[in-house]
Amino acid sequence: MAITINDIAKKAGVSLATVSRVLNKSGYVKKETKERILKVIEELNYSPSAIARSLSKNKTNTIGVIVPQINNPFFAEIIKGVSKIADEHDLNIILCDTDDSLNKEMKALRLLKEQRIQGILITPTSVEDEFNSEYLNIIESFGIPIILIDGHVKCSTFSGVFVNNIKAAYESVSTFIKAGHKKIGIITGRMNSKPAQDRLIGYKKALKMNHLPFNENYVFYGDYQQDTAYKITKGIINMEDKPTAMLLCSNMTTLGCLKAFFECNIKIPKDMAIIGFDRIDVLEIVGLNISYVDGPTIDMGKLAMKMLIDNIKNNNKEVKRVTLMPELVLKGSEVYYNR
Repeated sequence: MAITINDIAKKAGVSLATVSRVLNKSGYVKKETKERILKVIEELNYSPSAIARSLSKNKTNTIGVIVPQINNPFFAEIIKGVSKIADEHDLNIILCDTDDSLNKEMKALRLLKEQRIQGILITPTSVEDEFNSEYLNIIESFGIPIILIDGHVKCSTFSGVFVNNIKAAYESVSTFIKAGHKKIGIITGRMNSKPAQDRLIGYKKALKMNHLPFNENYVFYGDYQQDTAYKITKGIINMEDKPTAMLLCSNMTTLGCLKAFFECNIKIPKDMAIIGFDRIDVLEIVGLNISYVDGPTIDMGKLAMKMLIDNIKNNNKEVKRVTLMPELVLKGSEVYYNR
């Protein structure tokens, strides 16, 4: 039979409100009364319900995290950073995967709002959607702070942690050019996402600064998905005037591209040079030396979580936008072969 605070109040000879104040450490209770209640709690071996405590306080010890691809190592590392700081502050996490679907994102936001969470960390599916922006603003107006992670929202002033994707793409394409490449292609991410938009900007900027013409035929619009990249790469392989180098805008894009190359016996970098976004540990395990842009993913998660905690504890409404610098790791796949 479950012990309730009614049992405690009855045995201690006090009101329910007095027991509640002791359990929630809120309000004044005489020392001798408090000691009597605590003794009864110990005698009855009472363990307060976390749900009941959260209902009485109208909030939980929980934060929500919304990402577009939970199976993507990039987001897995961000979550690792978030989790480390959450553990240090005794916070729980509700993790939601939107699968790059705006409808699923909206469903996740509604779910988290109903769960009385303390705050939300989110990588938005789309930077363009006005309804998404309005809904996030409504949630924030209820006193639920929101921090963005490597993704923007249209017409918003949310705090967030971002990566300098323009610089990363610019340096990658400039590296190709320094190696001797003149025909450089790019497989983008979803163009309704800010990282994809910025990477294309960096790509174009590098061509312009190095006096190379922009060729629309070398821009291949992807969606961060492996299957899409695979199909696009199959088409690139069959091009008569194909690029000699490719910038691949996500780890899943890189995997899809490599699958097509292997099937068609395309050698890297002899037949095609590549630089990809995000580290893929398994490639090093199997001995594939693929150059990549290494984003500070764990640090992004840690910093975003610290910003959220600061907002929650100190009611800090100041907008903070921190941009971290990625590192270009060259392993030889960017080399140019005169062909």
